[in-house]
Amino acid sequence: MGKMTPRKKRHMRIRNNVLGTPEKPRMNIYRSSKNIYVQIIDDLSGHTLVAASSLDPAVKDSIEYGGNKEAAKLVGELAAERALEEGIKTVVFDRGGYKYHGRVKEVAEAAREKGLNF
Repeated sequence: MGKMTPRKKRHMRIRNNVLGTPEKPRMNIYRSSKNIYVQIIDDLSGHTLVAASSLDPAVKDSIEYGGNKEAAKLVGELAAERALEEGIKTVVFDRGGYKYHGRVKEVAEAAREKGLNF
């Protein structure tokens, strides 16, 4: 399998406890240096139910750079709006091995403000 990064190890520890079901899917965050991505996943069927990222036209047109807190906030709001449209009100939060700080925190708080429960 090769070497695992510390973040990957943390993520695997989190994933041992966090499982997304159809009733309560998992909200996963991936943070790259230039963008941020959010997926809402049903782990039992292995399907992504909702996705949003800083590359989405809805977000990309209103920001200059996708790797900052401003972009993260917009992505969180967009993900929550799309989830609510799909009838998803409650999720389990998967921070992807990242600290709950900065961009990850912005996504979570923006999604909560828009009405997602976790």
